[in-house]
Amino acid sequence: MSSTRRSAVLAGVFFLVAAAASIPALALYQPVLGDPTYVLGSGADTRVLLGALLEIVTVIAVVGTGVAMYPVVERQNRTAALGYALGRLLEGAMISVGIVSLLTVVTLRRDASGADADTLGVVQQALVAVHDWTFLLGPNVALGVNTLLLAWLMHRSGLVPRWIATLGLVGGPLIFASAIAVLLGLYEQVSAVGAVAALPVFAWEMSLAVYLVAKGFRPATLGTDPAVRPQALPTPA
Repeated sequence: MSSTRRSAVLAGVFFLVAAAASIPALALYQPVLGDPTYVLGSGADTRVLLGALLEIVTVIAVVGTGVAMYPVVERQNRTAALGYALGRLLEGAMISVGIVSLLTVVTLRRDASGADADTLGVVQQALVAVHDWTFLLGPNVALGVNTLLLAWLMHRSGLVPRWIATLGLVGGPLIFASAIAVLLGLYEQVSAVGAVAALPVFAWEMSLAVYLVAKGFRPATLGTDPAVRPQALPTPA
């Protein structure tokens, strides 16, 4: 297997793993996200910890996509490729902050027995709010920018079919605009409108992942940026 084919398979697998881990993680978090008195009750710590484990897997997969894609897309445009890799790193960092905030709620529930109930409730709400904001800024704002960058690289180079790249060119700005609408309070992030806005990005990532695993990059279009090609040796006099 060539290094380019290996990069394609790794990137595709990372995209699939990120989706497979992140979706059930949100469902597993519901006891702490939906119950403002979670810290005062018996809790469902095992479920929340399992959600955190899945999100750690998500972080690894998110960062992995940027690392796996970089050796190929930097041949097309080094600046955009570096921006994508760093953007995925930032996205993973945002998710990590959200994980820590919910794990702190679990610790608070276990170790803060005897503390004032009202104070515990306020602290829990603050920590859940941190998770909600990182969920908005990471898997929505940063994801929108990252999707647009990678889709532009794919469309410009023809490394994958144009219809796949077009999904990303549509989905990236759409989920970014949806995140701004949530930021302005127009609707809730976890809502029917938010889910519809996220569908094109999901379709982009899944179609890109399957194509990369099954077929890899189109080899005829590799190395199209003259700025990153090796310079020809001067002809001897």
